[in-house]
Amino acid sequence: MSTTPGEAAKRGKLIVMAGIDGAGKSTLASALCTTLKNAGHEAILAGKHTVDVPSDEDLSQYLDAVNAVVYRRKASVGQACGDHYWLFALAAWYSLQDRLVVLPALQAGTHVILDNSHHKILARYTVNSEVPAGVAGQVFAHLTTPDMVLLLRVTAEEALLRKPDFTPLEAGRTEASQRHFISYQDKVAEELSRQADQRWASINVTAKGPDAVVDDALAVLARRGVLSLAGCPARAGTGTRRGERA
Repeated sequence: MSTTPGEAAKRGKLIVMAGIDGAGKSTLASALCTTLKNAGHEAILAGKHTVDVPSDEDLSQYLDAVNAVVYRRKASVGQACGDHYWLFALAAWYSLQDRLVVLPALQAGTHVILDNSHHKILARYTVNSEVPAGVAGQVFAHLTTPDMVLLLRVTAEEALLRKPDFTPLEAGRTEASQRHFISYQDKVAEELSRQADQRWASINVTAKGPDAVVDDALAVLARRGVLSLAGCPARAGTGTRRGERA
């Protein structure tokens, strides 16, 4: 369905976080959403456990049930189900979240900050999966196209320091050693870089605190014309290019 210029202008922006495990995606997503709301923007934070469908209790309960299957299962059943099953289960979750949470918010003029996007899932399936190449991309291809993907760049070694406790999945489902974590995350980072297009902006977050990362993210969004910084903290409007790579 096409939209008029006026409708397009009122539509919210979809801003997505991408990066390896430990890059700080959730931290940035939360801080960015709070900063925008404090500046007077309508914004919501959506993530892997966002199951509230406004004004529809039945859909909220159903979305929560799907979320439970995907993210609140017993660890012992995960590997037994196989890659194909989890790909389609994840596709069901992302499809419902997109349709029931993300799209309605955007159409209402609310910006959506999306943590835990499908891009990392695509990278993981490319790196380590029994699923044929291209299948994972096809099942996520219908999801709403982001206005901006913020790719947080950090070395796997620093990511490990940020989260010393990691799961076998975050180490490629091999032996859960630090060496395996670093090797696997390096491969995931390479695949994420291959996904990047003109809607992506790469931000180097190495050795940066949360405030500095938010500043860089806001500067990128303003410079790319995705969001106006009017009303945001003055420190976020410096326009610094430090650490950004298109």
